[in-house]
Amino acid sequence: MPTTINGRNVTRSLEQAALKPCEINPPSVMPMDDKSSELLGPKGLIKRHEFVRLIIQCLYSLGYNKSASLLESESGISCKSSEFILLESQIHNLNWDDCIVTINTIEEMNEETRNTALFLIYKQCILEFLTSGDDFSALKILRKRISVLGIDREKVHKLACGIVSLDEMELGKLDDSYLSDLRRKLLIELERLLPPPITLPERRLEHLVEMAVTAQRDSCIYHNSSEAISLYEDHCCGRDQIPNETVQILSHHENEVWFVQFSNNGDYLASSSSDCTAIIWKVSEEGIVSLKHTLRSHQNPVSFVAWSPDDRMLLTCGNGEVLKLWDVETGICKHTFGDRSPVVNSCAWFPDSKRLVCGSSDPNKCIYMWDLDGNELEAWRGVRVPKVTDLAVTPDGEHLISICFEKDIRIYNFQTKTERIIKEEHVITSLSVSKDSEFFIINLNSQEIHMHDIAGNWKKPLRYMGHKQGKYVIRSCFGGSNCMFIASGSEDSKIYIWNRRNCEPVEVLSGHLMNVNCVSWNPKRPYMLASASDDQTIRIWGPSGRKNA
Repeated sequence: MPTTINGRNVTRSLEQAALKPCEINPPSVMPMDDKSSELLGPKGLIKRHEFVRLIIQCLYSLGYNKSASLLESESGISCKSSEFILLESQIHNLNWDDCIVTINTIEEMNEETRNTALFLIYKQCILEFLTSGDDFSALKILRKRISVLGIDREKVHKLACGIVSLDEMELGKLDDSYLSDLRRKLLIELERLLPPPITLPERRLEHLVEMAVTAQRDSCIYHNSSEAISLYEDHCCGRDQIPNETVQILSHHENEVWFVQFSNNGDYLASSSSDCTAIIWKVSEEGIVSLKHTLRSHQNPVSFVAWSPDDRMLLTCGNGEVLKLWDVETGICKHTFGDRSPVVNSCAWFPDSKRLVCGSSDPNKCIYMWDLDGNELEAWRGVRVPKVTDLAVTPDGEHLISICFEKDIRIYNFQTKTERIIKEEHVITSLSVSKDSEFFIINLNSQEIHMHDIAGNWKKPLRYMGHKQGKYVIRSCFGGSNCMFIASGSEDSKIYIWNRRNCEPVEVLSGHLMNVNCVSWNPKRPYMLASASDDQTIRIWGPSGRKNA
């Protein structure tokens, strides 16, 4: 039902009036106050007036109102500009015409910002007039003011309905405190909208300091901590912030170790070997790794393991064999999947720890999904998905990433049921996804590692070089604080570590005697790295100065 004020259909009147343009001649522009040009800092890059003003704003935002007020008095510098103080006075005193003049006088605003500011003020004017019963003046504002701002019909309709609907709450009985509150909210909106130096962006000094800290952190190639950086000195980490020294050697496997992976909580490590076994290791509070279970059930070499997101179960893939599910606590095999299926060469979990997906070289059943009882839930078959060599489900469960045709990357979105294909020029040997589900890295036999964004916003991947890879499957991983490092094995018996911002390695670790096939960075211990090698050992790496051999 239309809303009426003083017997008139205001909703329709407001809309019709606002759509009738009327010329308005903007007032002449008034000059800004001259500001102090005194410069501060060793290089003379900081304007004193601006610096003091930001300190005052910071004090107010931190709740030190008395200190801020005293600094304003002592320095003669106000947190608020003279233009905004004038605007504030005009709004509180209901001097709407002068308020419009002030807005039109500000030179720093572009047309879009100016029109938005005027629209906010006109909305308040309309409400003030309607509250006093002067709907004629409200209609006049719409006809002569809002119409020239180029506001479309839908926005006008929303404004009209939003304001006049207050009539149902007895608009004329709204008290002064309610209107005063709306004026304060208007000033807050204007303070956020108007450009510097008329107003200051919120918490500007804190933002500048944070930018400086971020720049120092980002330029530190060894930074590997989530702790806050001190402001008292320039930040710089040493190489002892990342794993660079062998602290323990595990020699329980009797043949080449092909795969190694820490659990999601960092309390366990799993490894697999061509000796047809997999081992679950326990990581103590002190960082010592000890054998928990040796898993003996496969008849062929074990090439891949995958932890369930809740770390209660472990999947193992036999080379040319089947997939097995193990209970981590007891070490008992709970289920064998696809006993009539061919090679299962990779597997991954969904976030609920109740479903898993596997990749196969079978052209008739290349990717398939099971529940924990071995019931097939879904399968991707046929020519579209031939010979999957590796796959992963992003930790958020939104995407399935698979390596097909040896050079193709397929990113399937479970929600939209769409897929995107990325083509590489060289054979891809392995795949790893970041914990935040934003990036993935692939190893190529061209001796490069490429990092892609899962959303597909990048035109080209980031490239990392230095390691050796041409004949064998070599695996890499994300790691460190915020996953800002990439580590990879190498055919020259070494481990290479990159900061994600640099294409050249920041560290090369020596110790293994043969190919390093796989590495895994402990997700909860940013200083712990594990590596698996053809020399039949697993090495645990930590910062310099700790040895637990």
